[in-house]
Amino acid sequence: MLGRLSVFTIVALSIAAGIGCGKKAAPPPPAPAAVTVSRPVVRDAVQWDEYSGNLSSPDMSNVVARVSGLIIEAPFREGAIVKKGDLLFVIDPRPYQADLDAKKAAVAQAQSQADEAEVHFRRFAAVRGTRAVSEDDYDAARAANQQAQSALAAAKAALESSQLNLEWTRVQAPISGKISRQYVQVGNLVNGGSGAATLLTTINSFDPLYCYVQVPANAALRYEKLAAGSKGASITQADIPCFIQVPGDEGFSRQGKVDFVDNQVETGTGTVAVRGVVPNPNSLLLPGLNVRMRIPASAPHPAVLIPDAAINADQNEQYVLTVGPGDVVRRNPVEPGALFGDLRAIDSGISANDLVIVYGVQKAQAGAKVNPHETRVSMQEFDRFEATGSGSPATQPVVGRAPESAPSTQPSRQLGPTTQPAAEASR
Repeated sequence: MLGRLSVFTIVALSIAAGIGCGKKAAPPPPAPAAVTVSRPVVRDAVQWDEYSGNLSSPDMSNVVARVSGLIIEAPFREGAIVKKGDLLFVIDPRPYQADLDAKKAAVAQAQSQADEAEVHFRRFAAVRGTRAVSEDDYDAARAANQQAQSALAAAKAALESSQLNLEWTRVQAPISGKISRQYVQVGNLVNGGSGAATLLTTINSFDPLYCYVQVPANAALRYEKLAAGSKGASITQADIPCFIQVPGDEGFSRQGKVDFVDNQVETGTGTVAVRGVVPNPNSLLLPGLNVRMRIPASAPHPAVLIPDAAINADQNEQYVLTVGPGDVVRRNPVEPGALFGDLRAIDSGISANDLVIVYGVQKAQAGAKVNPHETRVSMQEFDRFEATGSGSPATQPVVGRAPESAPSTQPSRQLGPTTQPAAEASR
């Protein structure tokens, strides 16, 4: 009996051992995901508004013929810079010179007749009231003198008109600027006068140029308040700066100033016309060119900045992932502000001491533990944006998160900044 129990015991133990050996050991828990984190940087920044507009010439002149005749000279180079008073065209002056000579002779004749009439009148006036001259003869002498003086005045007026016509045969530049092509060639007849005057060429002033943009009415009011608060004057008197970007430029490197805000709101669009004055010393910019203009929408103020790529969107909520105590990921809803290059200002939702996940966001989940690697926020793009305005529009809304890049592929970008994060700077 005992031997049989021992056999059963041995068999049972063998079966149990065999079953135990067939089980696999439980896998170890996965290692926390590696992420790159950065502390926000606090810097003084200015929020900018951007608008599309076009350049316009402050002065534009149509050069037309004021007298009719034959073009005999055109001593200018098409597309050149001309100054006010430069000779552009010469209309054959010989007919007008002959007319001027005739008018001079007419003036001389009228002057002689006027002198004679005045002598007779003075003689009659000297003996008026005596029997030497009757009252009728006196009245006739006075009338003849007045007629002669009127004829002299008319002759002088005709002479002046002839002189003007002769001067107008030399067509001069009415303004300084860049001249267009020659519309009428030498040897062609042109018509003068105010009705059907022949267009000879056009001139546009080039330095400075105007840039017109349409801004929302509430933005125009905000600019006025900003000017009144900073300099105690209207926007047209406060020398508010503006920056222009033309096609081919990197950023907004051309600085001007706002000098005009229209006096009414366009009811159809709800916008107000604003004008900036842009220097153009080399005459490289052309009127009619489509450009973009930046206008400061705020005074310099401290801004909490993080890489724009760290912002995520979930339906109507925008958030960032931060690393809290115990290296546990937290989800922080945020209110993004203006965009400065590749950095986004955060109006609310995080502080300067939070560790924001910049790279590895897709591997991190709220409530999970991660392995954070801290690096500094690069301020290179921010400084370039503040200097030249290059980058995305300051008023562009956040619509999602930019594609991630692996931390190891951009070491210089992460480790290159010279500006300390706000949390480190305060230590």
